[in-house]
Amino acid sequence: MGNDPQKLIFNCTFRMGGAAVLLSNRPFDRRSSKYQLIHTIHNNTASSDRSYNCIIEEEDHEDHVGFTCTKDLLVVATNTIRSNLTATGPLILPASEQLLCLANHLIRCFHVANILPYVPKFQHAVDHFFPHVGGKPVLDEVERNLRVSGKQMEASRMTLYRFGNLSGSSVWYELSYAEAKARIKKGDRVWQIAYGSGFKCSSVIWKAMRTVDREEKMNPWRDVIDQFPVVDPQSAGTFPFYFEPSI
Repeated sequence: MGNDPQKLIFNCTFRMGGAAVLLSNRPFDRRSSKYQLIHTIHNNTASSDRSYNCIIEEEDHEDHVGFTCTKDLLVVATNTIRSNLTATGPLILPASEQLLCLANHLIRCFHVANILPYVPKFQHAVDHFFPHVGGKPVLDEVERNLRVSGKQMEASRMTLYRFGNLSGSSVWYELSYAEAKARIKKGDRVWQIAYGSGFKCSSVIWKAMRTVDREEKMNPWRDVIDQFPVVDPQSAGTFPFYFEPSI
């Protein structure tokens, strides 16, 4: 309700969304389950004042409560996500990729040669990659830094196009997109990664227990999936019809 620019940015960035997931550890639920949880990796850097204060709820000078977003956010987010990737890599990467990472680290550590850090090929470890939908620049950086294909980023970009930034729940809209496209096959590995205030970052690795039917009634993409993917609205110079004002 106030006029503090650092708080108004959140009103412009986020849309409303949510997801509910039913988990079970009962053996007889295995046959009806879609996914098996393989790994969860969580990083929280709230012990650092810089991380804790980069996104924080507080009152402005007019006593309006809002969330302040500071310029430290990008640096904090990058460091936290990098730590999460470092912890996730050894759990999912094949031995060949881990050996390349180790060799690269030793070469740089002992100054044998002047080389850049090796970026593991995570696409060799997972079949589907669903990063937090924070915005187009964020997705561009994820695609460039992790060197994942445009096809693997399709679900993320289409979720941003249709629903906007739904915070952590966006990773479930992305998974639903892949399901609606009938891309989830039995045995596939799915990687979801989301982040937020704290600053914190979490990765979850799933294994598909069965091939998911694209006709499932609870899928939010079910009625429109044949219209996707679409051309990037920013490249086309137009806004998606989902954000056009109604009269």
